[in-house]
Amino acid sequence: MKPRDEIQDFLAQCYGTDKPYIIHGLVKRLVFTDSIRVLREMAECFWLVDAIASYQHELKKESFQVWKFNKKDKVLTCEDGNGNELVRQDDIYSDFPLDEITLWAELGGYMSGGDWVEAMVLMVPSER
Repeated sequence: MKPRDEIQDFLAQCYGTDKPYIIHGLVKRLVFTDSIRVLREMAECFWLVDAIASYQHELKKESFQVWKFNKKDKVLTCEDGNGNELVRQDDIYSDFPLDEITLWAELGGYMSGGDWVEAMVLMVPSER
């Protein structure tokens, strides 16, 4: 796991992506950006992206999601962008190196074999 300062410096430089990453074949509704891929490795927070992916079937009508993890409060929440809480998962014990993080998921998609596949794209807010 990389130090907090190094992760914060990386996140400050995130601006976009060229290639979406599929989490795994079972959850094709959510892809993530290069920045999320690097964040998962730097912070060893594969669990965070997996948790977000696990709610996508339940949230399939939402075209925009604001995901927040607060380490001190041990809570992961998802809001609709207007402050309405859609998901709340309490009692998450983690060694996540940051005190908190906010990620966005927005309806978009990717090309696969010449076809457009609609999916939520998970990103850091500065990538939008």
